[in-house]
Amino acid sequence: MLFCQYPLMGSDSTPVLDLVANRGTILNLGRPIVSLVSTNLNLRATLLRPSLSLALQAAERSFFEVLQDQTPISGDLEDGSLGNFSSITSLHQPEVSEESTRRYRHRDDDEDDDLESGRKSKLPAISTVDELAEKFEEVLLVCQKNDQGEATEKKTRHVKGSSNRYKQQKSDQPVDMRNLLMQCAQAVASFDQRRAFEKLKEIREHSSRHGDATQRLGYHFAEALEARITGTMTTPISATSSRTSMVDILKAYKGFVQACPTLIMCYFTANRTINELASKATTLHIIDFGILYGFQWPCLIQALSKRDIGPPLLRVTGIELPQSGFRPSERVEETGRRLKRFCDKFNVPFEYSFIAKNWENITLDDLVINSGETTVVNCILRLQYTPDETVSLNSPRDTALKLFRDINPDLFVFAEINGTYNSPFFLTRFREALFHCSSLFDMYETTLSEDDNCRTLVERELIIRDAMSVIACEGSERFARPETYKQWQVRILRAGFRPAKLSKQIVKDGKEIVKERYHKDFVIDNDNHWMFQGWKGRVLYAVSCWKPAKK
Repeated sequence: MLFCQYPLMGSDSTPVLDLVANRGTILNLGRPIVSLVSTNLNLRATLLRPSLSLALQAAERSFFEVLQDQTPISGDLEDGSLGNFSSITSLHQPEVSEESTRRYRHRDDDEDDDLESGRKSKLPAISTVDELAEKFEEVLLVCQKNDQGEATEKKTRHVKGSSNRYKQQKSDQPVDMRNLLMQCAQAVASFDQRRAFEKLKEIREHSSRHGDATQRLGYHFAEALEARITGTMTTPISATSSRTSMVDILKAYKGFVQACPTLIMCYFTANRTINELASKATTLHIIDFGILYGFQWPCLIQALSKRDIGPPLLRVTGIELPQSGFRPSERVEETGRRLKRFCDKFNVPFEYSFIAKNWENITLDDLVINSGETTVVNCILRLQYTPDETVSLNSPRDTALKLFRDINPDLFVFAEINGTYNSPFFLTRFREALFHCSSLFDMYETTLSEDDNCRTLVERELIIRDAMSVIACEGSERFARPETYKQWQVRILRAGFRPAKLSKQIVKDGKEIVKERYHKDFVIDNDNHWMFQGWKGRVLYAVSCWKPAKK
């Protein structure tokens, strides 16, 4: 049985065909029924057309009511100006009711003023952050004398015994955290996940991200071990990743350099050596591989401004690894603006250029080096993030060092972590990272307060990110690859440099600063052309200067 979906209606609105019994019946009806169906379809279309027209008009009316502009419109249609483009719309604009006029009425001048003032009141929300960051930039002038008193007071503060609720809860059951972590790492290395998760559970019971040094060590290493087992990380990491605002970084930097001399002594040694080299230079060109935030240079800018013969033209080429996202050079550009503010403050002529590329892809043609200028290549604590020969047969690390030599600088300043946790074997690498990071956590435990946000940020930026890379990642994803100072020395000599002895006066002044301003367990020592920094006898950082060897 076939049913007609729409009943055919006559002029008197009575059904003409309600039911068709079968296909034969339709065929027998012949042409008259086809004509009748066509007539009724045309009739239904005629009846629907007015309603469709009304609907379209209503939609068009609403559309033009939204677009309505009651300002006077002038000009002819032949004119091609933008203002007359609006007049075309007005030609098709239907008559608007009084209700619509009230609903979409034009704002008066008072409302425009209120709206504009509201917009302007929101603009400082962005600029306030920049202004606040610029205000805190004064902390970068750690070479000023008034900072010594703050550092001395910090040194004498007894922060290690500060109270902490996590320590009170978990001090009743002392455990050998290093042993637990090693047992867990052995289970991970042997792919025994059941035992690994059991050890992780035990570690978490005696660890905390806000506890003492041992508890923090256990917490973060357990996070890295779990990330290695599961193959997932809560937050992606890279050598350039940072979720911290510049204001917080500056605050943490101030607290860190007042409590720990490790970073500031690298800057002190490099800047004093560069300043002595450029004592009579008219143009000083610093090519900084790994410039990051540029915190090293404000003190040098201040020192250059005090020369008897006047400051030289300071040219800085900031080179950094590209950031992820649409603006890979955003950070290195902001660093240039920051240095420009300091040069304007101290009246030092300044030029800045930047490169955001992987260092092995940079060539000599990418750099603008003028004849007659004093050229310095600077690389402080950043070369470890360049891959070595275990990642690529043509070692990007050696390629970068060869570029340093091709620049033919007057001086090459180098500082790096003295780390032994770059083994291709996971268990060996884990053990060495555990010893190294234990010293760092103990150092921050002794010199920084547990409740200080500065400590949490410093640990995240200087320890946790690299430890996560070393423990959880393999292959090219493992971006942190430190080496011992002896291994760095072999690479630098092979690249075509010869060692340049550090000034005895610089080393002496450095030792006096550490002795007067910092904790007694910090160690400063030198061996030939290297200056070492350590904590309780363990060498953590090494600084050296080099010059191109004669070919």
